[in-house]
Amino acid sequence: MTMTKAKGAQSALPLNQIIAGDCIEVMRSLPEASVDLIFADPPYNLQLRGDLHRPDNSKVDAVDDHWDQFSSFEAYDRFTRDWLAAARRLLKPNGAIWVIGSYHNVFRMGAELQNQGFWILNDVVWRKSNPMPNFRGKRLTNAHETLIWASKSEGGKYTFNYEALKALNEGVQMRSDWVIPLCTGHERLKDAQGDKAHPTQKPEALLHRVIIGTTNPGDVILDPFFGTGTTGAVAKMLGREFIGIEREATYRDAAEKRIGKIRKFDKEALETTASKRAEPRVPFGQVVERGMLRPGEELFSPRGRIAKVRADGTLVGNDVKGSIHQVGAHLEGAPSCNGWTYWHFKRDGKLVSIDILRQQIRAEMGDAQTH
Repeated sequence: MTMTKAKGAQSALPLNQIIAGDCIEVMRSLPEASVDLIFADPPYNLQLRGDLHRPDNSKVDAVDDHWDQFSSFEAYDRFTRDWLAAARRLLKPNGAIWVIGSYHNVFRMGAELQNQGFWILNDVVWRKSNPMPNFRGKRLTNAHETLIWASKSEGGKYTFNYEALKALNEGVQMRSDWVIPLCTGHERLKDAQGDKAHPTQKPEALLHRVIIGTTNPGDVILDPFFGTGTTGAVAKMLGREFIGIEREATYRDAAEKRIGKIRKFDKEALETTASKRAEPRVPFGQVVERGMLRPGEELFSPRGRIAKVRADGTLVGNDVKGSIHQVGAHLEGAPSCNGWTYWHFKRDGKLVSIDILRQQIRAEMGDAQTH
């Protein structure tokens, strides 16, 4: 992995590199519509006033670095507008972006995302299981940050690995509140003096969930505020390509050393539970023409309703004709019906879901692709 100075337009993407420079200038130099996902953790503009101390009078290591200093809300809004415009230009038509912030800046980012034509898909509350206490006792303990996930446009066919996230959550649908601890212990990078290498280093668990859920192996992920490289480290582990942009040399050095030690998971380990929507479409007519079900054979619903298979792959029941979905919906008086899971056929006196036949065809299609 090498660090690259961005100079002018680049003919090829600098994959798996950390680019030194201003994020807006660098993004403007990269090829248009070349990135699958952007994860952005921009300055929060915390507007801190004076030092913060614990009850024992020890000083809190707060975020007061120069890169988080802006002269006014107007200046911060200009910065937000410019970097989001540069980021949107880089996204592929079906690309998406994640931004993360605190109450200081996330609402301003959300408004600008919508102003620029992004389509907000979800906001996610990252609830910290080990938040820093509120030492002054004048406000609620700030125990969460907010992530916004948005597609490039309203009609974009963004990546969402629903089944993989469900599997990650022990078979339960993933919610929009994520309980993940702050980055501590061995994961927290330290400098030569033993201090935090970066004040807002994000936990790898947070990026793991984002990357598993909204990218596929081989996708290109851009992080314009790379810091000490959490996005790059997790992307490398999970078999994704990354591009990092970072203007601070100390952060670049820490990130380069960190990512150099990362081992990419093997191909089998990178596989995740596929979304049912991503599986090949199988018309019911294929089941009929291949003789898996014969014209005239009866199908049964869970509640005992009956329809007959016709030669063209449609069904006929009492006063209704149509697809497996249309007939099922009519018989149930429902607006829609998944005919594959609704209808069953009889074999050896037992009811078997017709979805078994669809899965058999899909398995054969997969075998054909690997030979």
